[in-house]
Amino acid sequence: MKNKELPPICGFEFEINKLVNKERDSRQFEEKSRLENVNSGFACALHMHQPTIPAGENGKLISHLQYMFEHTSEGDNHNAEPFAQCYKRLAQIIPSLIDEGYDPKIMLDYSGNLLWGIEQMGREDILKSLKLLACDQTVQPHVEWLGTFWSHAVASSTPPSDFKLQITAWQHHFSSLFGEDALRRVNGFSLPEMHLPNHPDVLFQLIKALKECGYRWVMVQEHSVQNIDGSNLRNDQKYIPNMLKAQSSNGETISILSLIKTQGSDTKLVGQMQPYYEAIGLNKQYLGKHIIPSLVSQIADGENGGVMMNEFPQAYIQAYKRIGQKTDISSTIAMNGSEYLDFLETLDIDENNYPLIQAVGQDRIWKKISGPITPTLVKKAINELKEEDQSFSLSGASWTNDLSWEDGYINVLEPITKLSSYFHETFDHLLVQNPSLTKIYDYQEALLYLLLLETSCFRYWGQGKWTEYAKTIFRKGEEVIRNFEISAKSS
Repeated sequence: MKNKELPPICGFEFEINKLVNKERDSRQFEEKSRLENVNSGFACALHMHQPTIPAGENGKLISHLQYMFEHTSEGDNHNAEPFAQCYKRLAQIIPSLIDEGYDPKIMLDYSGNLLWGIEQMGREDILKSLKLLACDQTVQPHVEWLGTFWSHAVASSTPPSDFKLQITAWQHHFSSLFGEDALRRVNGFSLPEMHLPNHPDVLFQLIKALKECGYRWVMVQEHSVQNIDGSNLRNDQKYIPNMLKAQSSNGETISILSLIKTQGSDTKLVGQMQPYYEAIGLNKQYLGKHIIPSLVSQIADGENGGVMMNEFPQAYIQAYKRIGQKTDISSTIAMNGSEYLDFLETLDIDENNYPLIQAVGQDRIWKKISGPITPTLVKKAINELKEEDQSFSLSGASWTNDLSWEDGYINVLEPITKLSSYFHETFDHLLVQNPSLTKIYDYQEALLYLLLLETSCFRYWGQGKWTEYAKTIFRKGEEVIRNFEISAKSS
């Protein structure tokens, strides 16, 4: 693999961290007066992803989208070009609505794999469209980009030591494509597969990594969280920000603002603009002494399935035309996540006013512990719960209850753990001595294979071709690190 064939996933850690943690511009919220008279809003996000697979010539790493183009007779690979069009079409839809006097909004989550694949394929038409959505001064206020793990890794089965590697790899890549100003506007985080870990230490490390990397809020699936007393979220609570709290086994606590993704993951919810129609029936609600608009938040795959490929564009356009026809200033409007939070900031709402939530099932752990929390007591409580209830799980929760990212995938999870350990044992102490090691080709290639191995797709599609892809990536990653060690010893 040549240098130019590697994606821009590392090398500028200090500069990126300084950029994303720079204090946000203090500004008067431009539309405060308009939102003060709004009863409710809706925030729609589209998730876009294609994995990287070792399926090119001589096992070369290529995008699955490229594989679809090269094998159109397999499965639904005939949809390769419709998928490609889905990645770019908002660059036509949104400017058109703006020109007609409407105020469209959308949040976008593109995995690093997909961005790299688009580059590898030379699809300048898609890249040009994405640059318009990220950088154009007219379009930019209508489009919010969300950060994510670079290779669409599932948080609870990703070693916590790799969280920041995944997060900063995406930030590197996004900045290289769209510039520093575009990256500074990325405030929200989209969890791959909407998966929220519920092990106390893993969740703590995730939120810690997100905050250290400059993220302000995260979207979470409704059934992946609970109130501190273990109860389900109240119905009205789903439509306002909540503070997601994590407590480590050492007793340390950390929290981050969260917007609740309601209901299930059916793409029809966004594809047919259900969040708008749900929001129409909502009113303002009290938050402490303040009265704030309710917000329906929802995310769906942006390309998968007939609804998203065929029905979404017209449903999206129709929703905004319907909004534009209303003369009542208190009618429902579209708001992106950070826009909504910016408005709430102007009300001087203290973060303590937001409901406090935690990952599902954690109440059962804390109820078993009296007195100071220690790693020993947390481990004891977890073991007791597993003995008492075989259904008790610390595998976290994602967009579906009937799919596990761990059960039956020891042949992928063990290589992930092994390659991650090998990577950190080899490079971490060297990075302390020389942080610029991340600019070296050998480090970058090893990091690439580690990130790719953690991609959720190698488990989503079951045993067979996809788990074999994972084994191949593991072997190549191991070989890269081994060759680096041999070279380092001989020099």
